[in-house]
Amino acid sequence: MKYRLTCLTPLLVGDGHKLSPIDYMVWKDQVNVLDQRRIFRLLAKGPRLEGYLQQLKRADKLDFASWGGFAQNFADRRIPFEHSSAAAYWERSSGETLHIPTFFSGPAGPYLPGSALKGALRTGMLFSRWHSAAAPALEELLGDRSGRHPGEDAEEQALGLGGSNFMRAVSISDSDTFPVSALKLYMLRVSTLVRKGPEQYELGWKQAPRGTVPGSKPELSTPIFAEMVEPGTVLEGLWRENAFLAQPEIARMLRWREPVNGARLFAAANDYAERLLAIQKQYAAWTGMSALMHTLDVLEQWLAHVRETGNGCVLSLGWGGGLLGKTAWLETGDAAYKDVLRQIPLYARAVESGMPFPKTRRIVFLQNQPAALPGWVVLEVG
Repeated sequence: MKYRLTCLTPLLVGDGHKLSPIDYMVWKDQVNVLDQRRIFRLLAKGPRLEGYLQQLKRADKLDFASWGGFAQNFADRRIPFEHSSAAAYWERSSGETLHIPTFFSGPAGPYLPGSALKGALRTGMLFSRWHSAAAPALEELLGDRSGRHPGEDAEEQALGLGGSNFMRAVSISDSDTFPVSALKLYMLRVSTLVRKGPEQYELGWKQAPRGTVPGSKPELSTPIFAEMVEPGTVLEGLWRENAFLAQPEIARMLRWREPVNGARLFAAANDYAERLLAIQKQYAAWTGMSALMHTLDVLEQWLAHVRETGNGCVLSLGWGGGLLGKTAWLETGDAAYKDVLRQIPLYARAVESGMPFPKTRRIVFLQNQPAALPGWVVLEVG
């Protein structure tokens, strides 16, 4: 069978690489990624190579007045901004904030790794198991461990070890390559909650390296730029369910209460998406971002649709989703959950503040308006 994945909001599944500001130049509302080897070969024939190398060494951006011709003639690919306003924000930003994460790509072009999909389905299945009799006692997770991987044992107990792991029930291939024209440069900003009163909050925007500006002035906050697939893009690949493991007698031998198949994975993923969307809608209500609330309403409509058809699920995957997009235990307000987080230095201070956790989100700006959370897709099989 084949799967069909439709991007509902801008999606980035990264390859671990970032474009440095000296790897590209902005010209005509697009990022022109420079073919540096070709440039070096050209400059080596004359006296300008030393000056170019000196600027690469000193500058946080290439001087367009001196080297702008390279953007026109020596770019091996061009990534357009989602909206023309983003180019102006890029010009005003400092170089240390302009490293652009790139989409996963191979020799034949960009594609979605199957492991990203399987990981998102695994999170949904773990969420389902932890909300059943297999739920862990969170206050006991740390035990004598250092706290670096507090949930590892609980995950193994919930999903099974080695050959009995639930996720063996399906195999998911990488997607086919898709046209580079589906990739655009999106601008994101980090929103935060500002306490207004007891259980009352308002919107703020984060500045780097620290600081918050009022919600009415997002242009004063620090923008983030990322190469992402535009909404509406469809990716396809192969989906295979392991018929041998789906046999009831085999499931009993593996100590599965019932066979694991695509339908069960979809149901778990949709339950997870429902809870995650409810949390995000509460955040949108606190911050008053109406465009974001509309996007979340559309995602809920997609969720209702795939539940009705029974052949798919709504997923949050890839870069930008933050902690909530990666954890299978979404009740971050639980006292036991907070006790675990207090023992992790990265989160301890945030938990002690008494604010909702987490209080920040990466927000994608569409048409220069805060409108979406990154990485939401619908997966359909058949």
